[in-house]
Amino acid sequence: MPEAYIVSAVRSPIGRAYKGSLKDLRSDDLAASTVQAALDSVPGLDPARVEDLILGCGLPGGYQGNNLARIIAVLLGWDNVPGTTVTRYCSSSLQSTRMAFHAIKSGEGDVFVSAGVESVSGMTAGSSDYIPNVDLTNPVFADATARTKERSNAGAARWTDPRLEGKLPDAYIAMGQTAENVAGLYGISREEQDAFAARSQQRTEQAADFWQQDIRPVTLADGTVVTSDDSPRAGTTVEKLAGLDPVFRPDGTVTAGNACPLSDGAAALVIVSDRIVKELGLQPLARVVSTGVSGLSPEIMGLGPVDASRSALARADLDIKDMDLVEINEAFAAQVIPSARELGVEEEKLNVNGGAISVGHPFGMTGARMTSTLIGGLTQTGGRYGLETMCVGGGQGMAMVIERM
Repeated sequence: MPEAYIVSAVRSPIGRAYKGSLKDLRSDDLAASTVQAALDSVPGLDPARVEDLILGCGLPGGYQGNNLARIIAVLLGWDNVPGTTVTRYCSSSLQSTRMAFHAIKSGEGDVFVSAGVESVSGMTAGSSDYIPNVDLTNPVFADATARTKERSNAGAARWTDPRLEGKLPDAYIAMGQTAENVAGLYGISREEQDAFAARSQQRTEQAADFWQQDIRPVTLADGTVVTSDDSPRAGTTVEKLAGLDPVFRPDGTVTAGNACPLSDGAAALVIVSDRIVKELGLQPLARVVSTGVSGLSPEIMGLGPVDASRSALARADLDIKDMDLVEINEAFAAQVIPSARELGVEEEKLNVNGGAISVGHPFGMTGARMTSTLIGGLTQTGGRYGLETMCVGGGQGMAMVIERM
């Protein structure tokens, strides 16, 4: 069976939504420059050999609609390259990688581009802005910690669904509300969340050179060249974060400081078969070993990494202890902390250079960005296996195991 190898992993800088460096740049232009940069970094690879350009976009509407992947191919002059746009919200470009992986493993192609983009700055308010009146005394939340721990690796046990009572008409509950739910269920304090958020910012500050290595500059319409991320805040401390007010509930624990900022950005991977690696004499960055997805109650979507990771690890015939590094997307500190604990991730292996709380989380971009970050971290530490995982709005999780080459 063919193997799937990542031979290029690049990204744009990440801008703060609405007020940052990329706020006026269209998604298609942003992604096109990043996809081009990814192909340019693979010696001898003719773009005409790309079987499909698979693009993840969390909210593909407005000017992020109309099959962005195909638009990008045409913008780049690749009229013969087909394109498809997929969404699995926060893990959209991990889904695009999964699709490329599956195609190569099944023998249906040798060269794919897996990319992702999101311009939150260009979005209008949508259903994710809905804030329900969540009652933590509802039976759905009773003894939730115990029931989570009892779930099998296959996720056989199910949560009671309060939507059957007509109380929650939308799966895309405001993400901050779901973070508050998870914090309440697991007893994750404000102090723990702020400590994790400070850790993210401080590790990103300490690893500034690391974060620059996979960035490809973006040129704006006025000629300005953007070369670095907007969001990291140097000098962040627990004491500073403690002064921020809760955002989603008056008595809550989730703040702007212990959650990821809204962001704009794009990332791209080139994924090829072992046949192409041999033909072109390429040195792969990593091998895709396995992937996994999971579903759970939308009210607690932040726990999505748990079953998804267990699925991916089982398919790889590996254990969490075999992972040299683990990247859990930092949508909220409130959900990373319990997810890591449920999986048994050792602290010294988790998000070693910081994460989305510091650099940002452009929904469609994040999956591919995290892959690049994980590859870089494994190279930095000399590790072999890495796990990338994230929660997904609407009540899902996704994960991938890679092997550094």
